[in-house]
Amino acid sequence: MEMMQMKLHQNKRQVMIFITLILSWEAGSESIRYSVLEETDSGTFVANLTKDLGLRMGELAARGARVVFKGNRQHLRLDPDTCDLLLNDKLDREELCGSTEPCVLPFQVLLENPFQLFQAALVIRDVNDHAPEFPAREMQLKISEITIPGKVFPLKMAQDLDAGNNGLQSYIISSNPHFHVLTRNRKDGRKSPELVLDKALDREEHPELRLTLTALDGGSPPRSGTTEIQILVLDSNDNAPEFAQEFYEAEIPENSSLGSLVITVSARDLDAGSFGEVSYALFQVDDVNEPFEINANTGEIRLKKKLDFEEFQSYQVDIEATDGGGLSGKCSVVIKVLDVNDNTPQLTMSSLTSPIPENLPEILVAVFSVSDADSGHNQQVICSIHDNLPFVLRPSVENFYTLVTEGALDREERAEYNITITVTDMGTPRLKTEHNITVLVSDVNDNAPAFTQTSYTLWVRENNSPALHIGSVSATDTDAGANAQVTYSLLPPPDPLLPLASLVSINPDNGHLFALTSLDYEALRAFEFRVGATDRGSPALSSQALVRVLVADANDNAPFVLYPLQNASAPCTELVPRAAEPGYLVTKVVAVDGDAGQNAWLSYQLLKATEPGLFGVWAHNGEVRTARLLSERDAPKQRLVVLVKDNGEPPLSASVTLHVLLVDGFSQPYLPPPEAEAAAAAPADPLTVYLVVALASVSSLFLFSVLVFVAVRLCRRGGAGSAGRCPVPEGHFPGHLVDVSGTGTLSQSYQYEVCLTGDHRTGEFKFLKPIFPNLLVQDTEREIKESPNCRNSFVFS
Repeated sequence: MEMMQMKLHQNKRQVMIFITLILSWEAGSESIRYSVLEETDSGTFVANLTKDLGLRMGELAARGARVVFKGNRQHLRLDPDTCDLLLNDKLDREELCGSTEPCVLPFQVLLENPFQLFQAALVIRDVNDHAPEFPAREMQLKISEITIPGKVFPLKMAQDLDAGNNGLQSYIISSNPHFHVLTRNRKDGRKSPELVLDKALDREEHPELRLTLTALDGGSPPRSGTTEIQILVLDSNDNAPEFAQEFYEAEIPENSSLGSLVITVSARDLDAGSFGEVSYALFQVDDVNEPFEINANTGEIRLKKKLDFEEFQSYQVDIEATDGGGLSGKCSVVIKVLDVNDNTPQLTMSSLTSPIPENLPEILVAVFSVSDADSGHNQQVICSIHDNLPFVLRPSVENFYTLVTEGALDREERAEYNITITVTDMGTPRLKTEHNITVLVSDVNDNAPAFTQTSYTLWVRENNSPALHIGSVSATDTDAGANAQVTYSLLPPPDPLLPLASLVSINPDNGHLFALTSLDYEALRAFEFRVGATDRGSPALSSQALVRVLVADANDNAPFVLYPLQNASAPCTELVPRAAEPGYLVTKVVAVDGDAGQNAWLSYQLLKATEPGLFGVWAHNGEVRTARLLSERDAPKQRLVVLVKDNGEPPLSASVTLHVLLVDGFSQPYLPPPEAEAAAAAPADPLTVYLVVALASVSSLFLFSVLVFVAVRLCRRGGAGSAGRCPVPEGHFPGHLVDVSGTGTLSQSYQYEVCLTGDHRTGEFKFLKPIFPNLLVQDTEREIKESPNCRNSFVFS
């Protein structure tokens, strides 16, 4: 209940470490013990773990085996090739275990993948490498001459750092008639010497005796240490001091301050005078390790050196009380050191995996152990991490923990985690330690590239130079490394007839688009395709974007004159009666421009004329009309050069030459222009003659048909001699330029009409000839409706 309350109070996931667990494999078997002699050379073979653990060959290396000792002291190591367990360095049993026997160093064999823990122990066997040593080279005893034989005198003990049989076993004394020595086993396991009086002393005969005391261990061969015993024979003092208790017990906390009173001992002597005055002293003083001192007069035992429960849990102190006559009495004081929570918990990291892949749950991140050098309640610890992290702590055997991911991680959301593992003991006050680890998340290709736009519109002016950079597409990938590197490519167009591979290309590294060929607005005004972006991950992910390329028109087409034809075998000559009024329509220059928009807006102007001022050209429609009345002085043969110019930048133009013949009515013979006369003077080619004859025949038949048709119409109308003529259009012409179809001067269904009446002055001749394949007859009908005054007309298609 207390742990649950702490968990609610701290709002952390905490796990109680159980100090005592059953040492077991995961199947429940006991731990393995290995034994080595101390001082064995480094690299010595200890065991073959593969065989002892029942594993397959190579399994230890494949599963990342580790040997873990408490406190990160690696006494053993694994051979990476044979997986043999070898000594890592020379071991000193006395340094590692002191007087503790047997000397057992527990350790764990940790397998990381999958996680498994085996318990084992290394037993260090003692070698007789230390001889017994007395605290002083000489000790002194004062014995009264009246002492009765059989009296026992305790002596100071020798110390042997070895253990077991190699430790101190017995004492012997040099040969003499008065004493022999006994070896007594103490409660703390040590052996102390006692001198026994065999024969009464006589001060007058021998006031002083010297004996040699030898301490022997049980090694082979045995080692020994010696000290000199000086025995002073005293005059009669028949009462020795006696302690109130032969055995005292005391307790003291390990954090007690220096000078703290431990206990007070007391002895009395029945003698009087100086023989009854008692002084106290520690019977055996080890200046290095002895943490206590005694007041010689009062018997108060006080602390003179800081205590450490983790080093020594108890002390046995022998006290000697001596009277003025040299007689003494002894007692023992057992002082227990009480544990205080003065050691912070320790965390030992055994394994750490970083980085870890994203998108995978239950990944083993770290394996660590926790410990506390205190005891009892002070040794119990709890382990926790913060709640806002996608990780969880799981207890394992002994004091080991594993840190695993709680679920799949997302590197794009968070690529690095700083995890603080907090270990807190249960003592008062509570002590804690924190261990910080950084875990990186490695990238997995789980994000496809994303274009900055779903569609792109690019403009390119026609007649561009090849390899022109026309624009770019861009895609980003939120992954990292190779998974974020994007390659661009052109996808097959939806129209299989579109030669995309010959039109554009793309730089696969940066998405730059290039026009491979010079584009022609008149041939291809727009096209679209899709661009793919693919990352370099495994598996590769991709996305698409639509690209529309619009070709902008350039003024690259000069106007083309449809009428009059310049490549005819004979130039066309227009007949104009001399009686024509100003504004008389002579003919109409018809031209088109393959461009679009303002590049196709055409204007007409009279560039040259035989007689300037006689004729004029309407700028918006190319109609050539008389500008004034004709006179007899005007030359009968007029040559006009008309310039057709578009509105592009720079403007392009074309010119056409018109031949006009001034006649007195239509009965006058046709006079060819000078160029025709020169051509007639030259000998005719037979083929040309045939063509001329054929053309004349067809023209005659055509003219005859026209006259018959006109005559029939005139007869029906009954309006002989007063038939209406085609008047000159009246009113204001809007603008300098007129775009008939919206994209050029003339629509593709432009028609030419021939309007014939009884009045030769009103004869207007227009041709209807389809220019492009998609001409419509409706345009012809519309033009006829728009010219109701032209009553007698022929429409040719």
